[in-house]
Amino acid sequence: MELPQRPGSRLDSYVDRYAARTRGMTASEIRALFAVASRPEVVSLAGGMPNLAALPMDSIATVAEELVRESGTVAMQYGGAQGDETLREQICEIMRLEGIEGHPDDVIATVGSQQALDLVTRIFIDPGDVILAEGPSYVGALGVFASYQAQVVHVAMDDQGLVPDTLRTAIASVKASGRRIKFLYTIPNFHNPAGVTMAVERRPEIVEICRDAGILILEDNPYGLLGFQGEIYPALRSLDTENVIYLGSFSKTFAPGFRVGWALAPHAVREKLTLAAEAADLCPPAFSQMMVSRYLSTQPWREQIKAFRAMYLERRDATLTALSELMPAGVTWTKPDGGFYVWVTLPPGLDSKAMLPRAVTARVAYVPGTGFYSDGFGASSLRLSYCYPTPERIREGVRRFADVLREEMELRAAFGHEASRALESREGVDTPGPDLA
Repeated sequence: MELPQRPGSRLDSYVDRYAARTRGMTASEIRALFAVASRPEVVSLAGGMPNLAALPMDSIATVAEELVRESGTVAMQYGGAQGDETLREQICEIMRLEGIEGHPDDVIATVGSQQALDLVTRIFIDPGDVILAEGPSYVGALGVFASYQAQVVHVAMDDQGLVPDTLRTAIASVKASGRRIKFLYTIPNFHNPAGVTMAVERRPEIVEICRDAGILILEDNPYGLLGFQGEIYPALRSLDTENVIYLGSFSKTFAPGFRVGWALAPHAVREKLTLAAEAADLCPPAFSQMMVSRYLSTQPWREQIKAFRAMYLERRDATLTALSELMPAGVTWTKPDGGFYVWVTLPPGLDSKAMLPRAVTARVAYVPGTGFYSDGFGASSLRLSYCYPTPERIREGVRRFADVLREEMELRAAFGHEASRALESREGVDTPGPDLA
């Protein structure tokens, strides 16, 4: 009987033909969870899927109908690589809310901000170059960085975001080792996965540190308009127009299915990004871009964002209340003031990835912390996402996880690590896949 070919293994007959850069391409912790987390009996606190229940679907259907009827031959035709001009003008209006004065000529519309991440990395990174990134950091960015053979050096955060002194130390250490730093990747607002926000008073200092060191800043801000009190923080880009590339997205403030994001870059960089985009997909999806543009021009999108904020605030509150009431002693967590995520830290000695199969058996899913580091750290942490489940489901998911965690702590206190592993084996846990086993 023929054995199945596992990609990248010696059973894969193509393994010796792949490019060297594919060695860094691995399935993310989140993607490996999808099959399990989508089961109806499982409370998924794992994926960060926006909750679209608040969208006025009838109004959006009308916008789509009008677009096809009035401009269908344009919307369904090839478009320019830089993106729809009207949409780029509207993007500049949105960024102005964060103090950014950008020009439509320096905006490139992309297939989600994920493509913008890929394009920026493609034009700046040679194999072995260093990217500084918060620890923990967005798993999708880490996957892109690995695919271009970058070395990621994590910089510590606290409850006010990236710490300036640790950034200085990281820069000095990397330069002393003879390596080259290309950019700092940061999510300053409602961080994914940490849930913290960079303090406003730290932002000028972070910008100055990078400018003085000759390091570009890549500012990723998909959640910036989703502050629960309606607060909008000044973007790093508003403090430095020449050394910051700003990434935005409509996936969280409208709908992810259109896959529309953007990059605002210094003019010379924008030219390179446009060339890279042309090489990647020749032209972007004009229909999606024109649909988003029509939505912005005909619908009360600011009111819609307020509705999203209220919905996510209710879910955030349900999460924090459940954690406070149900978690055993020694567990800590962040308290986000916007966005989708809470970062949970377990007592010393506990491993969130090792516990996951038992959590899935208990019908609850989360994302282990190791997926948000490039260097194997994060075992004692995990990410909970509150954006999609109802408040009732959130509480039930936290209760199930708390039961698993309490049992794990009791087992280790009584018998040590080996007893816990033996219990997992005896239960015959149905693990979600090789990445999470």
